[in-house]
Amino acid sequence: MGQTTAVRPSALDGMEFLPEPGEPRILTAVDPSAVQHEAQWRSEVMGWAPALVTSVPMRRRQVARSSLGLVIFLILVGIVASQGWFLVEIPLGDSEWAFEDAGLRELADEGYDGTGVRVCVVDTGVDTTHSALDGQRVEFRDFVGSSSEPLDRGATAHGTMMVGLMVSDGHQKGAVPGITLGVAAALSGDVEGDNTGDDLIVAEAIDWCRTGFDADLISLSLGGERMDGERDVVVSAVRRALDEGVFVVAAAGNDGGNDDDGQVASPAFLPRVIAVGASNESGAIWTNSSRGDGSGDAPNEKPEVIAPGVNVISTGSDDAWYASSGTSVSTVLVSSALAMILEAHPELMVEDDRCIEHVKFALREALGSAHDTSTGYGMLNAKAWFEQVDPTCPSVE
Repeated sequence: MGQTTAVRPSALDGMEFLPEPGEPRILTAVDPSAVQHEAQWRSEVMGWAPALVTSVPMRRRQVARSSLGLVIFLILVGIVASQGWFLVEIPLGDSEWAFEDAGLRELADEGYDGTGVRVCVVDTGVDTTHSALDGQRVEFRDFVGSSSEPLDRGATAHGTMMVGLMVSDGHQKGAVPGITLGVAAALSGDVEGDNTGDDLIVAEAIDWCRTGFDADLISLSLGGERMDGERDVVVSAVRRALDEGVFVVAAAGNDGGNDDDGQVASPAFLPRVIAVGASNESGAIWTNSSRGDGSGDAPNEKPEVIAPGVNVISTGSDDAWYASSGTSVSTVLVSSALAMILEAHPELMVEDDRCIEHVKFALREALGSAHDTSTGYGMLNAKAWFEQVDPTCPSVE
């Protein structure tokens, strides 16, 4: 059911209205003064971030001025009148296609919602004042400041969007609302409007997920350039988590296209980590999704999988809903699928890494494609992955 919000005409002063492709009668309101209106951004840790967050389109409609027509219209819908024009916010769009195409709703229909699985998100934090996150229990740790209450420190509410895809309960339902959620705020907006983070802080946040929160799964919708050896503290923190049997899912990166360097971001490049690329609604690879270099052995060829990640709607700042694009979004959907698998098979959550490649081999077999440096082993099919997993891990040698 659509959710509508009354909008005052004055709230749109200074806005630009851009026609939607294929439907010029639908206009998207864009604030040209907003941070990074025209450009994507690269930051110290995040690599290429998701495309600019955009508001859900609103329709501007002119209505006949007959008294009868006006009365009927007023009865049927809530409107705001201004000089013969009525601004009507149409029911909010949703991204059910993304959840359905990934196979997540099929598992949800069978009763899986992530219950019993501890999932830790390292990002900009989370704004739990959003109505769709109201009542959501979250174990929160602020590594940027000292807040004891959950908050989102991003220039855009990146963390809130990622969390919403998992647990929102409102206009759009999250994929795994039953998880036990931990959120570490390790990235924040800088003076240029970018979401950036210090390597040491991100590493500390990942360590907290492992030791302080006791995560079963860490979802990293972030990435950076690879560093050499011992200098890469983030890689070291991820390896510590993997060694203790914590599953890690990370964004492949958003630097695809003609200038792609042929490498997924760090820490997604690590063996045992599941690196995730992005696809669009038609199932094709997203242009900016980072490619792998063709190295590595199965099941660790990069990226391993792609998932929907283009114009996906989720919770944002100021109790609004936004659409964003990037491998960040895709990462959360793969993390959600894995949380459902771990819910069904808690015996996969052990204190060493012997089950991690076991589950990754199941992912490769479930998708059934020869590895491709853009699309990995194929498009996420949560149900097929779920059915392919053998809950019996290799025994300790």
